[in-house]
Amino acid sequence: MSLIGYARTSTTDQHIQPQVDTLKVEGCNKIFSEQRSAVDPNRPELARMLEYCREGDTVVCTKLDRIGRSTKDVLDIVNTLTAKGVAFRCLNINLDTSTPTGKLMLTMLAAIATFERELMLERQREGIRAAKAAGKYKGRKATARAKEGEVVALLSQGMTKQAVADRLGIGIASVYRIVKTAR
Repeated sequence: MSLIGYARTSTTDQHIQPQVDTLKVEGCNKIFSEQRSAVDPNRPELARMLEYCREGDTVVCTKLDRIGRSTKDVLDIVNTLTAKGVAFRCLNINLDTSTPTGKLMLTMLAAIATFERELMLERQREGIRAAKAAGKYKGRKATARAKEGEVVALLSQGMTKQAVADRLGIGIASVYRIVKTAR
C-alpha cells in the first residue's frame, strides 16, 4: 500500500509547491502535479495518476476542488479509484473513503450532486418556458425533415440510404423515417 498525491493549480501564476509540501508531510511517496484548469479535459498527470495507482493504494489531495471541477467529476474519479480497489483521501474536509464515515460523506456528495443537477434542469426548463411564452424560443430546427426533398431525390437516383445519410449529414434513422412518411 502506498500513498499517492495529486496536486493541481489552475494557472502557472498560482503556486503548487504548498500542496506538494503538504502531500509530502502526509507521507505521499509519489506525487503527480500539474498546472491546468480543472475544466480542461486533458489533464495528463491526473490520467497518469489514475493509471499508476494499484489496489490497496490511497490517493490523497489537499482540497476536493484540486481533483475535480464539479461534484460529479469528483465522484466519477473516486468511482474509478474505487473500482481499482484504491481509497481516496481529501485532507481539508477529512474525507477518507476507506472508512465508513468517508463512504457516508461520499454518498452525501453524490446526493448533493444529483440535487444540484435537478435544480439546474428545473431552472433551464423554466427559462425555456418563459422564452417560449415571450416568443423568443422556437426549439431546435428539424434538420432531417428540412432535407426531405433532397433525401427523396437522392434515393430516386439509386443511392443507398446510408450514402444519402452520409452525404446530407443526417442519421440513417432519419432517412428511414422520411422514406416511411413519403410513401
